[in-house]
Amino acid sequence: MPTKYIFVTGGVMSGVGKGVAAASICKLLKSKGFETTAIKIDPYVNVDAGTMNPTEHGEVFVLDDGMECDQDMGNYERFLDTSLSSANYMTTGSVYLSVINKERAMEYQGKCVEVVPQIPLEVINRIDNAVKKENAQIVVIEIGGTVGEYENLLFLEAIKMLKLKHQNDVLTVLVSYIPALGAGGNELKTKPTQHAVRDLNSVGLQPDIILARAGVPLDKKRKEKIQFMCGLAEGDVISAPNVESIYEIPINFEKDNFTDRILEKLSLKAKGKDLKDWEALVDKIKNPDGEVKIGIVGKYFGSGDFVLTDSYISVIESIKHAAYFWQKKPVIEWLDADAYEKDPSKLEELKNCRGVVVPGGFGNRGIEGKILAIKYCRENNIPYFGLCYGMQLATVEFARNVAGLADAHTTEINPKTENPVIDIMPDQEKLMQENRYGGSMRLGAYPCKLIEGTKAFKAYEKENISERHRHRFEFNNKYRQILSEKGLVISGINPERDLVEIVELKGHPFFVGVQFHPEFKSRPLYPHPLFKEFIKAAIGK
Repeated sequence: MPTKYIFVTGGVMSGVGKGVAAASICKLLKSKGFETTAIKIDPYVNVDAGTMNPTEHGEVFVLDDGMECDQDMGNYERFLDTSLSSANYMTTGSVYLSVINKERAMEYQGKCVEVVPQIPLEVINRIDNAVKKENAQIVVIEIGGTVGEYENLLFLEAIKMLKLKHQNDVLTVLVSYIPALGAGGNELKTKPTQHAVRDLNSVGLQPDIILARAGVPLDKKRKEKIQFMCGLAEGDVISAPNVESIYEIPINFEKDNFTDRILEKLSLKAKGKDLKDWEALVDKIKNPDGEVKIGIVGKYFGSGDFVLTDSYISVIESIKHAAYFWQKKPVIEWLDADAYEKDPSKLEELKNCRGVVVPGGFGNRGIEGKILAIKYCRENNIPYFGLCYGMQLATVEFARNVAGLADAHTTEINPKTENPVIDIMPDQEKLMQENRYGGSMRLGAYPCKLIEGTKAFKAYEKENISERHRHRFEFNNKYRQILSEKGLVISGINPERDLVEIVELKGHPFFVGVQFHPEFKSRPLYPHPLFKEFIKAAIGK
């Protein structure tokens, strides 16, 4: 069959759920027996997402091959239960850079290189390369931003070019917000969506399907109005109301026969698979046997008066996956590391949590507060899970308060410490001196060998694993012996460079720190082994 292309664009405003909509489309098509892959296009001039502030842009997700990308790639991997590659992600910056490099290499054979058509053609070329690499029959491409913005015009031009060439193989889905107004806040207004469609029409495109995002399901009257005013046929407006869990979205879409509508428009027939595994997951989510409260000690979730959880979205989802596995409802408690520095007495609130996570991060803000929280968990037998920076700071805390190295620190924060238990590797130091920050950390999947008899080995039930990394600083091997003698268990080692990957404590319900980011490999149907063991300890099993 010819390749089928489904483009997902956004209307009215950002943050309406294009990413989970695209991921849900992938899940639905996969459930019908089609080999499906997903691509995210970000309209930023950044070459990748690695240099973006997580408070502004959300989590930086890392793929096996080391690509730093948008958090939506995490949703794609979780819904598709697969590992994607750098071929599945592009930005305005990376596309322009590729075209410029080709021009410098004379690949255009002396032609005048213009924004149109070269940039849209490069976009199409990258989409087709991803299709080949993933051996996909259908590709779902999410275009960041909203229609009407000049940043994504060239990507919309790419849709138009593809549609002219493959008229029956290209579908455009518009995810558009339907606000509710009136005294009761229950009158759904379609006018903003009408304007979004006109913006799309202005560049020569017409949406084939509209996903109507609203707080509540869209009624028949509103669907009819959108269909009539936007030139769509009956059945082309799919209700996309708020749901309790994002994993409910594919099942919710099927209430409006969304997949059948897609297959009909692309002249495809289902191959007989179903959503039974997903339905069983949603049933678990909706019918928990109690709850488990997990505290996340961080600093990337504050923006004015709002809590922006996207900075730690993969951590949150991994906690959820493991909680669902144990039939528990996860309750996330946001704990501000800065507050513990200012008032250590607030550490008492940690007793309200069944487990505590210190996730990854960079910089010195809130560091001493995190170290205090780690110490409290260690001394009070509260299950603790440190991710990347959380592992490094657990090492610092142990060195200071158990091994007696009072000034122990990471050289990221204190380059002059006499006991640099966490230090930068020489190759990373050279990169930083040359101001080579983008895409230069220890990134992507690296092997790790586990030590038998440890919590890590028990979780994975095998000796050799592979996990994704994103950091510059490492456990300083000069301190391995002294910390081990004091009781710090080194339970995972990178065999290639003899680097410490996992530390843990004996005699504690769960005290584990990992140099990597296990949250990037957790799946709703297959929770990450370490998160499973962490939640198991938190609920007292």
